[in-house]
Amino acid sequence: MRQLPEADRDAIRLAQDPKFPRLLEQITATGGCSHPVHLSGSTTTVDGTTGEIIHHYDTRNEPGERLLVRCRNRRATICPACSRLHAGDTYHLVRAGLLGGKNVPDSVRHRPRLFVTLTAPSFGPVHRSSERCRPRRDGGTCEHGSPLGCGLVHAPDEPSIGQPLCPDCYDYTAHVLWHAHASKLWDRFVIDVRRRLASSVGLVQSRFARHARLSFARVAEYQRRAAVHVHAVVRLDGPTGPGDEPPAWGTTELLIEAVRASTRRILVRTPYSPAVGELSLRWGAQTDARPLRIDSEGPDDDAVAAYVAKYVTKGASDTGAGADYRLATWGDIESAPVSEHVRTLMRTCWRLGGLPEYAPLRLRTWVHTLGYRGHILTKSRAYSTTYAALRAERAHHQGHTALPHAINERHWRYVGSGHTPGAALIAAGVAEDLAESRRLALAAVQEGEWC
Repeated sequence: MRQLPEADRDAIRLAQDPKFPRLLEQITATGGCSHPVHLSGSTTTVDGTTGEIIHHYDTRNEPGERLLVRCRNRRATICPACSRLHAGDTYHLVRAGLLGGKNVPDSVRHRPRLFVTLTAPSFGPVHRSSERCRPRRDGGTCEHGSPLGCGLVHAPDEPSIGQPLCPDCYDYTAHVLWHAHASKLWDRFVIDVRRRLASSVGLVQSRFARHARLSFARVAEYQRRAAVHVHAVVRLDGPTGPGDEPPAWGTTELLIEAVRASTRRILVRTPYSPAVGELSLRWGAQTDARPLRIDSEGPDDDAVAAYVAKYVTKGASDTGAGADYRLATWGDIESAPVSEHVRTLMRTCWRLGGLPEYAPLRLRTWVHTLGYRGHILTKSRAYSTTYAALRAERAHHQGHTALPHAINERHWRYVGSGHTPGAALIAAGVAEDLAESRRLALAAVQEGEWC
């Protein structure tokens, strides 16, 4: 036993416990969650009419007197099991807004719908993967002595991709402040698209909501240069939302024109700082607005939903553009496993966060995301269903339904999280088995063998 690894010894110890079958049930119920939350307490369900106790559950009879529940972390680097579940929910959320379902009518698939990509502006030239990175006939160097161009051909997975040609020339301050205001840029973009749609058909802007409604779901993605860009599904509905047809003037072409014009026009100014001044922030020049597939033209709806679902599970460390955990001190920044380009962005974020004029931006709190404070996925209220509704539907499918006229008395407290080494080994095996079962089921469906 002493020669076995610690995880194996701990797994054998757990397997010899009389309550091991129940522990295995709990781990399986969490889907093999890598970092479950441990709760202690009880729930009593009482008939609201008669006062009779219908059901009582208490953790005193559980292994360790605690119940394991999912951590629900979306990042695959932290919990593959929960991130896979989150990706599935995201897929159905985005797909319902494209094709209908989940209380969204099927007619939405015939509405004006776009797949929009908005990028960050350039903060300085970076290495890129192409036939030749940045060829220059005259060569030359910048004021810091670094070459102005690069004639090499970089492989897509080279560490140099996304790194500045000259770190001293790169505008790290503008990069961080653009991240801090990216959500405001998006909000103003959506407002301006509505205004431009109204103006283009002669409507008073304040009355646009009486004629049409703009619905969207967007996901933020870090590029190799560690700058966020946005992918969004944009849909035009009638005034009441997906159940209402848009007006006759609401065409795909009109929506494309409004999106492109608003992208060029939107401007956000940073608070004035004696050290930095006032910066004017805009979207980047590379903007794409493509109509989604209608009669085999345009991007495929399922592919778009799958792309968004796949991206929301990626952590910052997956793209090399930050960290998946908060950095509380300058020492945390220096020891973070990131590139020097990202580390410089983190340092800049920390320095700017110490200036009183930037205090509302909470830059030091968001050092690990390089100043970006928005959610990875956001949607408008009327776009489609919600994560909460999808979780409630899954609970109902699993038999966790609320009884009519029942009163639940809950008393719970947090007592810990994570697994012992042996339990982690068991959870990884459970998660792998469930993933393989899903893969085989999908293959059976695709081959037409599923009944």
